[in-house]
Amino acid sequence: MTNPYKIMLLLAACGIIASNSVTAAAADIEMISVKGGCFQMGDTFGDGLLHEQPAHEVCLSDFKIGKFEITQAQWLAVMGTNPSAWVGDDKPVDNVSWNDIQAYILKLNSQSGKNYRLPTEAEWEYAARSGGKKEKWSGTNTQDKLVDYANYEPNSASMPAAVGTKKPNGLGIYDMSGNLREWVLDYYSDSWYKSSDKKNPQGPKTGTEKVQRGGSWSQSAVANRATNRDSSPPNDRDDRNGFRLVLQ
Repeated sequence: MTNPYKIMLLLAACGIIASNSVTAAAADIEMISVKGGCFQMGDTFGDGLLHEQPAHEVCLSDFKIGKFEITQAQWLAVMGTNPSAWVGDDKPVDNVSWNDIQAYILKLNSQSGKNYRLPTEAEWEYAARSGGKKEKWSGTNTQDKLVDYANYEPNSASMPAAVGTKKPNGLGIYDMSGNLREWVLDYYSDSWYKSSDKKNPQGPKTGTEKVQRGGSWSQSAVANRATNRDSSPPNDRDDRNGFRLVLQ
C-alpha cells in the first residue's frame, strides 16, 4: 500500500503541500477523551522539587488529548518540512520551539476547521497521572517497571523511539513519561503553585519561559516523574522537545 506521508514528502520536496493533506493530518491525530475532575496537582510524594510544591487542588472540565505525541509525518503533512534531528515518520517531531508549534496549530486549525491547542499544564499532569491518580510516573509507581512505560536514559539507546512503543498509562495515553519533553500552554513560574487558580488553571498571565513536562529519552527516572517541571524560552529548539495536542 502506498504511504500517503511518502507522497507528502515528495510534494514537500517540490514545494507543493495541498490543503487536503492538512485535513488528512488532522484526521490522523488520535484523541483520548478524558473525564474531568478534581485532583491534587504537584508533589504528593514529598520528594519533589520546590517548584512542584505545594500540592494543591485543581478541578478540570472534560477534554480530549492526543493518544500519542505529534509525529514527524503529522508535522510534515502540515508544514511541508521536517525539523527533527532524529528522523523517522513514526517518531515524535523534535527540535520544535513553542513558537513553531503555534504556527503549526494555526495552519492545522485553519485548514481542518478544528480547534487544536497545547494542553494546559494542569490538563497535561491530570492526563499523565491516568486521570489525577497518585502516580509517580505515567502509568506506574514502581521504578523497576518504568522501563515498560517510558523510553528514558537507561533503555533509550540515546534517542527517541517511535510513538506508542511502550505501554500506555491507565487512560490509554502513551509516552507521557519519557521519549520527548512536551511543551504545554502555560508560562512558567516557580511560585505558581502557591497562587494557582483552582478551576481550569492556565498558568501565569505573563512570563519569559514556557513549561515543558514529561522528561525525555536522555533523562533519568527523577526527571521523568509525572510532576516534574521544566521550562525554556518559547523560541528554544532542542532535540529532546516535542508536544501533543488537545482538541476543544
